[in-house]
Amino acid sequence: MAKRKANKTTISTQHLLEISEIREDVAVLKDGTLRAVMLVSSINFALKSDDEQQAIIQGYMSFLNSIDFPLQIVVQSRRLNIAGYLDHLADIEKQQTNELLRIQTTQYRQFIRELVELGEIMNKRFYVVVPYNPGADRKKTFFQRMREVLHPDALIHLSQDRFRRNRHELMQRADHVASGLNSLSLEIALLDTQSLVELYYATYNPELAKLAPLVDLKLLQIDSAGITSSMQ
Repeated sequence: MAKRKANKTTISTQHLLEISEIREDVAVLKDGTLRAVMLVSSINFALKSDDEQQAIIQGYMSFLNSIDFPLQIVVQSRRLNIAGYLDHLADIEKQQTNELLRIQTTQYRQFIRELVELGEIMNKRFYVVVPYNPGADRKKTFFQRMREVLHPDALIHLSQDRFRRNRHELMQRADHVASGLNSLSLEIALLDTQSLVELYYATYNPELAKLAPLVDLKLLQIDSAGITSSMQ
């Protein structure tokens, strides 16, 4: 009974997600459209001179005028996670042979942990989502529109050839966006499959992501029993 209830909960959760699958650095949505996500650096605009600010504004206007498709800009604020750094300090503390240095390392580790917890230091990240809708130029029939209304959660499984063609068009758009943002002295990083999975996992499960971070996808294997870790 408990197992059946758990399965029903899982199906219900998946029903609410718009993502069908993530493969080859692309998120495929249930409506068949594709998304590429790029991590973008920031500019401290307030510290720029008036001439530099005007140049940035003009460059951004030129960038927007150069695209003929929609873009989504996402800003995420997360509490700074320094668990890895604290673990590193703990290892240094254990390896210290000098008692005074060991005590100082302990105090420094406690200070950093309390500073982040009490100060609620946030980490801000900027993402640009580039979409591609392969059916945007096709006129939908009455039955196709009715099917979308009656079955909005129907998955569209793309063939490999069709997926590659659509992905190629999407990446051309992503390259154009990256080139325009690079002209503004911004650094761009296209998220790969592992990064996309981690991003959406942390977005939909912010608290769980802190307690149970994802392992590398290369360490997972899929068999008849489901997804298991290949690490013993």
